[in-house]
Amino acid sequence: MASGMRRSGRELAIKIIYSFDGASNVDALLASFWSNFRFRDDVLGEPLEDDSSVVPTAMKDFAENLVRGVALNLEKIDGLIGEFSTNWSLDRMARVDLAILRMSTYELLSQLDVPVSVVINEAVEIGKRYGTKDTPAFVNGILDRISRSCRPVVTP
Repeated sequence: MASGMRRSGRELAIKIIYSFDGASNVDALLASFWSNFRFRDDVLGEPLEDDSSVVPTAMKDFAENLVRGVALNLEKIDGLIGEFSTNWSLDRMARVDLAILRMSTYELLSQLDVPVSVVINEAVEIGKRYGTKDTPAFVNGILDRISRSCRPVVTP
């Protein structure tokens, strides 16, 4: 899958994870998201009222994999975020920042074929688009600490 498709899939996943409260039925949440939201040609543009724009299957599958992975591993993911976020409890974090951290932490834990630098860079770039001016540095710092814990650098 092309990197642009993966970025768009991650952005879609962030939108879904943002609305996930931990008690939600993931299948119902995904079904509701896909049936209620249609996007312009760039997939992430303004919602449309008709279904003229369809999310490519590979992008949809990638986004769903991330969302399901976060949901299945939420307790472990939130534990790691809490452990490595100095002076910030999860309930004090901006929901966008938390959604980005959850998705990226899941990728660090489970998507071992994706390099750490790519996971962190994607999180920072998505944070620039959807978060505040402080989001990129905030998620970068926490994800860097998490990555050192779950994917330590092995020196030869």
